[in-house]
Amino acid sequence: MHTIVIGAGVVGMATAYYLHHEGHRVSVVDASPGPGLATSRANGAQLSYSFVAPLADPAVLPKLPAWLLGRDTPLRWRPRLDPAQWRWCLDFLRACTRGKSRATTRELLALGLYSRQCVHELVGRERPDFDFSSRGKLLVYQDAAAYGRALAQMDYQATLGCEQRALDRQACLDLEPALADIGASIAGAIYTPTEDAGDCLRLCTELERLLRATPGPVDFHFDTPVTALRGENGRIVALDTPRGELRADNYVLAGGIGAQALARRIGLDLRIYPLKGYSLTYTLTADSVAPMSSISDIGRKVVYARLGQRLRVAGMVDIGAADAAIDRLRTGSLEADVARFFPRLNPAGAPQPWAGLRPARPDGKPLIGATPWRNLWLNAGHGGLGFTLAAGSARMLVDLMRGRRPAVDPAAFALAA
Repeated sequence: MHTIVIGAGVVGMATAYYLHHEGHRVSVVDASPGPGLATSRANGAQLSYSFVAPLADPAVLPKLPAWLLGRDTPLRWRPRLDPAQWRWCLDFLRACTRGKSRATTRELLALGLYSRQCVHELVGRERPDFDFSSRGKLLVYQDAAAYGRALAQMDYQATLGCEQRALDRQACLDLEPALADIGASIAGAIYTPTEDAGDCLRLCTELERLLRATPGPVDFHFDTPVTALRGENGRIVALDTPRGELRADNYVLAGGIGAQALARRIGLDLRIYPLKGYSLTYTLTADSVAPMSSISDIGRKVVYARLGQRLRVAGMVDIGAADAAIDRLRTGSLEADVARFFPRLNPAGAPQPWAGLRPARPDGKPLIGATPWRNLWLNAGHGGLGFTLAAGSARMLVDLMRGRRPAVDPAAFALAA
């Protein structure tokens, strides 16, 4: 059985890995010159299996006017004459109910915890080198009311099997001394010991290395954009590319934001829209006072992840960004956040900025599973959770393709859901 995976980001590479592990002949096709060079390149680096509550939540609604009208707020909206943007925004608002948000949290948490199991199995089996660490994650709150709401959310997630605990200011500083400079402003924190961190790009390149080295190696077609899926009689018969057509028995669409346009041409609307995010990567020195655990500044929606002798900082959501060009206002704001949170970071020079387009769906849930086209499958629309959910999503999809019942209920992630 020959399967072509469209997309060589972390979701596509994980899909190729599990397909090959199951005995499929696999090809991967991507427009980039190598794996992980688009949204996976310099993302937030956190494997945040328990912090998966969707952006679409009623608590967001009171903040939207200030966020959407501001020049440098955590979420920024730039209206465009694009019907897809307006449809996405309306669907997002419809998803901002307590019932829908809780249901989505429950479904994503099940997939997140399963993905953690898959990641640890993969790491134990293959020993990939990607600055992987398991030091847990701290959600830091500087607003007492927000911390109170978070405690209620923590109690809810505990009923779903999530291991978290509340920390007062001193316990937070005992766990992460690098936060001492903002200690007086900390209202409280929530610690999740089961969270991990890693370099997503390096995991992609490690998976490529592994797949090239195995018997019956995976074929990679880089610098090869897919321009169309060609369908006949309810099946996909070929992919059109500038280098010629590619044919297989099955096709998996895992191409990030590009999945929306390809699917639309064959009558499928995946409701995927790009949400632009930014990151900075600092090289640390012997004098750096930097965190060891992963941290989220909840007030500013900024995440910090330790990658060996580097610190990855990421955040922001721009709705309506036309491309992945770096906006210096946004990266400058991130630098200011870092200076406020870790004034003694003392890095080796200026940070490396990056911007990427997250392939997001309005309700925050990816699409995993079959389509009306009998041999076309989906693994797309993970938004900011691609790294976190990649392993679990890929293994779930392969189970579905093999006719097995996945460990996580796939109904919530089906195209019709």
